[in-house]
Amino acid sequence: MGRPQAKAKNHRHNGNLKNKRSLRLKRKTKDLDEIDRDLKEKPDELLNQEIDLDAPGFAQHYCLHCSKYFINQRALEDHFKTKVHKRRLKELQDDPYTQEEAEKAAGHGSFNKLPAKRKMETQPTKEEYNAGKRVKVEYYTQQELDSMKKKNRKSLNDSKLSVDDQEMKN
Repeated sequence: MGRPQAKAKNHRHNGNLKNKRSLRLKRKTKDLDEIDRDLKEKPDELLNQEIDLDAPGFAQHYCLHCSKYFINQRALEDHFKTKVHKRRLKELQDDPYTQEEAEKAAGHGSFNKLPAKRKMETQPTKEEYNAGKRVKVEYYTQQELDSMKKKNRKSLNDSKLSVDDQEMKN
């Protein structure tokens, strides 16, 4: 009887720099500032694309927020319910930083402005789009932001109270 063999390590791409680069860029998607530009300038063009035989689903089922093509409408609607899509919506709520803001943050000026918050909703389905619903980029008013802060404070205080109550019971 021999000794148990050690599990083989995966060394496929350790020395091959070309393979490393191709794997790193294989699933690269658009950055947030590029998606933001698409949302503002050409959402209708992206939702109503010409038939492209090379894209999945012939480029007829496209998620604007994630910059992805899907094979059919069902896959697109299922994607709207995923964590990945919801996380991307949350990331897109903040205005993307500009080059001017980046320079100010690096010390080339005074940086005192936080990015504005936006209302971000999932894009309409084909039926809703045909009925007239469109993708909108709207900003929260100051009153809405203040009420959101108050709700967050109340929920935090409520959770602290419930933890304290449980400790007192024990």
